[in-house]
Amino acid sequence: MASRLNPYISFPGTAREAMEFYQRVFGGSLSMSTFGEFGTDDPALTDKIMHAMLETDRGYTLMASDTAPGMEHDPGNNVAVSLSGDDAAELRGYWEKLADGGTVTMPLEKQMWGDEFGMCVDRFGTRWMVDIGQPQG
Repeated sequence: MASRLNPYISFPGTAREAMEFYQRVFGGSLSMSTFGEFGTDDPALTDKIMHAMLETDRGYTLMASDTAPGMEHDPGNNVAVSLSGDDAAELRGYWEKLADGGTVTMPLEKQMWGDEFGMCVDRFGTRWMVDIGQPQG
């Protein structure tokens, strides 16, 4: 898979409703995973969206999640730019450059879903998410 750059929106518990709305607006294929599917046993989070992705026939990709526990939801600043793919060297290079002079909010490391993932705010205040998946096929 080639690397992808797209918006990633955080919601205060309304990600499912919002992403279903965006699917009605743009069409396409919507996939959603809950915190419960990844082992969260907190009843308040079980059905909340950990990750959603809408891919349209026009080539638009929109990703979203409900705000995770311990993270602040700040309307107006709830959008990050997501970089994802399976070219680990390329994505780690982007990560290092984006994080240089910025603030790492979650280190780039292996996560419970199997990918390497990290979040940072670059020196200009832009929020970034980097996800390195396993090469396909």
